[in-house]
Amino acid sequence: MTPGIGPRVMAKLLERFGSAENVFLAHARELEALRLKPETIQSILNREFHEKAQEELQKVRDLGGDVLILDDGCYPQLLREIPNPPIVLYVKGNWQECFEMPCIAVIGSRQCSTYGENACLMLSRQLAERGICIVSGLARGIDATAHRGAIEVGGKTIAVLGTGIDDVYPKENAKLLDKILETGGALVSQFPLKTPPLKDNFPYRNRIISGLSFGVLIVEASERSGSLITARYALEQGREVFAVPGNITSRNSFGTNYLIKSGAKLVQQWQDVITELPREISERILPTKVVEKKIDKMQQQDLLPADLTETEKQLFRMLPVDEPIHFDSLIETSGFSITDLSTALLGLEIRGLIRSMPGNCYARRV
Repeated sequence: MTPGIGPRVMAKLLERFGSAENVFLAHARELEALRLKPETIQSILNREFHEKAQEELQKVRDLGGDVLILDDGCYPQLLREIPNPPIVLYVKGNWQECFEMPCIAVIGSRQCSTYGENACLMLSRQLAERGICIVSGLARGIDATAHRGAIEVGGKTIAVLGTGIDDVYPKENAKLLDKILETGGALVSQFPLKTPPLKDNFPYRNRIISGLSFGVLIVEASERSGSLITARYALEQGREVFAVPGNITSRNSFGTNYLIKSGAKLVQQWQDVITELPREISERILPTKVVEKKIDKMQQQDLLPADLTETEKQLFRMLPVDEPIHFDSLIETSGFSITDLSTALLGLEIRGLIRSMPGNCYARRV
């Protein structure tokens, strides 16, 4: 509420004084040394917004919510690491548990196709079933579908709002918002109570969506979709970017196909997302020993698909689970020609039995 205080100035103040409380205990000359505006310094010294802030806090608590600040131990760690994180977060619901879970953002077009809706629902359900908290923006279309997918399997989901936590936008998602809270999810916003859904609010909301998450999965996006802006934020924040491929004749697929062409991870199934998460998370969901045991059993019982060629079968048995092998090494060890090896790798990858890794390497898939 203090004029002239945004994320950058607040970060400077916290670095200098150690806490928000100490900022208000500072002397005028200390504040002047940081080259703050005169009206900002006067506001801090006079504590002119303290009473209004107390009223705001009480209203938030009356709603069943909380307010987290940047130097609070409860502030989500991943979000704290982004450039210029929000000074304040308004939260409601089971936010403590949700913030402790690994989060993946699932976003996309407001006017999604049936294909996009089905893909979003499938992936959100599968990820939520495996302990991933689904983060999205409560918008129409893909966002709402992502929240519903998590709820339907008893998972957790976070709705990041472009309004205050006392408002719902769009209004048609009011029941969905209630359901998010009823099933142990959470609401998050950086905006004060009574903030309307202004157009300028949503880029800020999108930074939080990506900032809370290990990666952002875009299901459908047109050429000028806001989801592409969120993907850019994700890259700036060092997050993974995933995209579901779409029909090349559909305008809703332009954005996702463009992202894949530009280097985003193509997603066909939930494993494509999990394998890119930090090792301690991916191994918990896909334990190496379980993977090896499953594949050994498959080999012993000869449960490989019947239509595999002998070359594909030989190649599959050569590939380890957790140590990707380079294409050149496969040429040397297999004795296959480049054409035969390339054809066999493609056939196994299409069937979902192996996965390609960065650097022209390959490994088995669960």
